[in-house]
Amino acid sequence: MTLDKINPTKTKSWKKLKSLKSTVDLKTLFKNDNDRLKKYSISIDELYVDYSKNLIDDEILNLLINLSKECKLRDAIDKQFTGEKINETEDRAVLHTALRSFDKKSPFFEVLQKDRKKIKDFSDGIIDGTFSSSTGKKFTDIVNIGIGGSDLGPVMVVEALKYYKTDLNIHFVSNIDGDHVSEILKNLNPETTFFIIVSKTFTTQETITNALTIKEWLCEKLNEKAIKSHFAAVSTNLNAIKDFGINPKFVFPMYDFIGGRFSLWGTVGLSISLAIGYQNFEKLLKGANSMDLHFKNEPFEKNIPVILALISIWYNNFLDAESEAIIPYSEYLKYLPSYLQQAVMESNGKSVDRNGNFIKYQTGNIIWGGSGTNAQHAFFQLIHQGTKLIPCDFIGFKKSLYGNDDHHNKLLSNFIGQSEALLNGIGLDDVKTEMLISQESHDKMDKIAPFKVFEGNKPTTTILFNNLTPKSLGMLISMYEHKIFTQGIIWNIFSYDQWGVELGKKLAAKLLTEIQTGKIKKHDDSSTFLLKKTKITKN
Repeated sequence: MTLDKINPTKTKSWKKLKSLKSTVDLKTLFKNDNDRLKKYSISIDELYVDYSKNLIDDEILNLLINLSKECKLRDAIDKQFTGEKINETEDRAVLHTALRSFDKKSPFFEVLQKDRKKIKDFSDGIIDGTFSSSTGKKFTDIVNIGIGGSDLGPVMVVEALKYYKTDLNIHFVSNIDGDHVSEILKNLNPETTFFIIVSKTFTTQETITNALTIKEWLCEKLNEKAIKSHFAAVSTNLNAIKDFGINPKFVFPMYDFIGGRFSLWGTVGLSISLAIGYQNFEKLLKGANSMDLHFKNEPFEKNIPVILALISIWYNNFLDAESEAIIPYSEYLKYLPSYLQQAVMESNGKSVDRNGNFIKYQTGNIIWGGSGTNAQHAFFQLIHQGTKLIPCDFIGFKKSLYGNDDHHNKLLSNFIGQSEALLNGIGLDDVKTEMLISQESHDKMDKIAPFKVFEGNKPTTTILFNNLTPKSLGMLISMYEHKIFTQGIIWNIFSYDQWGVELGKKLAAKLLTEIQTGKIKKHDDSSTFLLKKTKITKN
């Protein structure tokens, strides 16, 4: 069975939403409805989501929920979780949720348990020194070699959970830029460094180029026999792995039904397990699984990913907001906006619907952001007083991990204060009153006051956990994954392919030959000039 192919613009709900003319005023809504916060917030376990500061009212929300039903979202959710091949253009199921399921009735349970045990045994062996280097030394450093989903997810999680780290130092090599790999290698001891190559096909240009450079470095520093003690592979290409010289017991499988940007939950997360220990890695999985069950089972009216997705569609398709800002008030989560940038924009950046027709409505969102309070001193000016509508997700934690209450109270005051300021703004009369209290002259007041006006009525969603733990991080990532899925279903697109990244790769492969040989073929004038300009002159 395949996904239904429903053009959302043809539904009754979409047409009614389009007919709504005025934007709601948040201050008025709060004033007129004492139950707004209660109605527009959801709690599960240690997570609290407050979406009351969004530009929606009961009519809008009900229409959005009806839209999801008209687009047969419930049926799509069931098809995903039961393993239907909903990634139709690649003829694959979409089962990253299975990677973090502990349901013994699942048809994937036995194979996944086997793989989890292998991850656990390997992680424990590296951490406790059972698996030692070619010279008998305990490993101190791990280098993950991958790109895209084989890099960004693990990078984000390892940084986010640094508080829980083992005694291993984790590094990541991704960019084909030779300066990147050189910077990583220059401070490493080859005798105590272990490398993990993550590539489904073992042919990804960036990953294999970096892996071969590192292999040459290791063989030069030690010897070729060291490869068997210093390398692991996460891949399906067993022949290429064998040719590389990797020990078969250090080879981990990848799964055909997992997209790269959703793969950190399995063997691709090997570096995560090494970074925080397998027990914490499993807590990450169980946190994600708890959100999976919430998404799968809860009615849409109380379903966090569904509500967040519907609000996002309201802004994108009906209020012409093209971007969303992700603002985690935790420096540990500084890579979360970049991770979600890939997850969202690679998934839903599509212009052809599931029928194969060109789309005449907006899909996808531009995702950006940064950690609070750094972001407040960087781009919040645009959010507060700019001309663009930019919905924001504010992500915070009730308690700090190190217990520094003074710092954390100041962090929380900004976390709450910024969303309140975006809601309320400040009008011209209030600005003038403040300036009078400060004993500013009337001339200066008349000149400066207009520039200090904040319009307000800027939407935010508040996402609050007790602590940043492996479990809470798992819930958070899973929440956004299901938001992506929900939006893709309603937009009638395939969220789990990424054909848009292929053309540039093919052209780069052709151009590489031209750059290496100096024999430049016919291109547009700009590309021809650049090829000549960047051609390496051999001495």
